[in-house]
Amino acid sequence: MKVPVLSDEKIIDSWRKNATPWTKAIRESQIESRTLVTNQAIVEAVLSVSPHTVLDVGCGEGWLVRTLVEQGKEVMGVDVIPELIEQASQLGRGQYAVLSYEDLAEGKLSRRFDAVVCNFSLLGKDSVNNLFGAIPHLLQPHGSFIVQTIHPVLGTGEHPYFDSWREGSWAGFNNDFSDPAPWYFRTLSTWVRLFSTNGFILQELQEPIHPNTGLPASALFVGKLQTAD
Repeated sequence: MKVPVLSDEKIIDSWRKNATPWTKAIRESQIESRTLVTNQAIVEAVLSVSPHTVLDVGCGEGWLVRTLVEQGKEVMGVDVIPELIEQASQLGRGQYAVLSYEDLAEGKLSRRFDAVVCNFSLLGKDSVNNLFGAIPHLLQPHGSFIVQTIHPVLGTGEHPYFDSWREGSWAGFNNDFSDPAPWYFRTLSTWVRLFSTNGFILQELQEPIHPNTGLPASALFVGKLQTAD
C-alpha cells in the first residue's frame, strides 16, 4: 500500500531513507543554523530547568543526549528509526531505545523523567497531538517539557497562516538527501494551546535569532507540568 504523500507515515518513511546522510550532516556540522544558534539554544533551555534525568524524544543520532550526558545528566534517547538509534548507540554516552511516538502514547515506556525534550522532532499531525497527551505520564511532578521547532512566522513562507500539511524540502542540504519528509505546520497560538490543553504552564517562549539573517531561527517553548499537590 502506497504511503500518502502528506502524512505522519510519510515522515517516518522519509527519515528511514535519509538516516545516513542526516547522521553525516549533524556530525560534520553541515547545518549552519544549528551550529550558530539552535544547538546551543536547546542545550541552555534544558539546563535552565536543572533536571537530573532527561528523555530526548526523536533523538536522531544522539548529539543532544551526548551533550547533556557531558553536563552530568542521566539521559535516554528514543527514536522510531532503528538506524539512527544504532548510530547513537555506537558512540555511547546515554541510553537509547527504538520507540515510536505511538509507543510512548500507549505507555510502552514506564519511566518518568525530570524533563522531556523534543528538538525539531515534532513534524507530524496526529502523532504529535497524541504525544503531547502522553508527555505528562513521562514526567515527574512539576517536570518540564521543552520543544524547539521551526518558527511559525518564518515557516509559513508564502502559504496562508493556518494549520496545514506542507511539502518537505532538502533545500540547503547536499545531494545525498532524497524524498523529503512533509511536515504539519502549526501557528504560534496552536503550539501554545497544545501546552495548555495538556496540563502545562508555558514558562517561556524564546525566539533564537540567526546572527546572519536577523530572523528567528526557531521557536523554543519551555512548559512546566501542573501537578496537584
